[in-house]
Amino acid sequence: MCRGPAQARLGVAAAAMGARLARVFRTFNVESRARREISREKPSPAPRHPTSLLHELPDHPGIKEEIYRKDDRLLTLLKDVYVQSRDSPARVKDGGGERLPHKQEEKRLTKLGHLGDADVKKVSKGKISIVEAVTLLNNHKLNPQIWTAEKIAAEYSLELKDVNCLLEFFIPFTVQEFPKQTKKAIKST
Repeated sequence: MCRGPAQARLGVAAAAMGARLARVFRTFNVESRARREISREKPSPAPRHPTSLLHELPDHPGIKEEIYRKDDRLLTLLKDVYVQSRDSPARVKDGGGERLPHKQEEKRLTKLGHLGDADVKKVSKGKISIVEAVTLLNNHKLNPQIWTAEKIAAEYSLELKDVNCLLEFFIPFTVQEFPKQTKKAIKST
């Protein structure tokens, strides 16, 4: 339903009149309502729990005396306590800088890299860097007779089954550049 400008003005006037009416009811007899609320009896607070009175206890002389008194019976029991460790010294963890021996991985130098300091210099045997992976896949794609799986495995210190899986499941992208067409060539086709 479309409303014209006259109907819109009537709607605004009705809203303003409704607001005035609401204000009248809100302010009606405000003083007597406020006095009635102030003179009303206030509810009594809930009784305090005995633990809330602990701040008064330290001033009591009997409690201070009990805190500072030494119990001779407890002291003699404490002196009789003897802790004996039965663990062998080898099992005690010291954390004194000694490290447990770990398996030393054989590393090899990477074949390629054109990023300088950002290149990976050493790679564990049985692994290859990203640059090497792309290069060996591309070499195999361009010359599969020369770059066989056996040669790649020997060259990069990889296992033959891993190289076969790599050549089977990963294919490098080929970049193709198409010649630019002029607007006349596009219109004619």
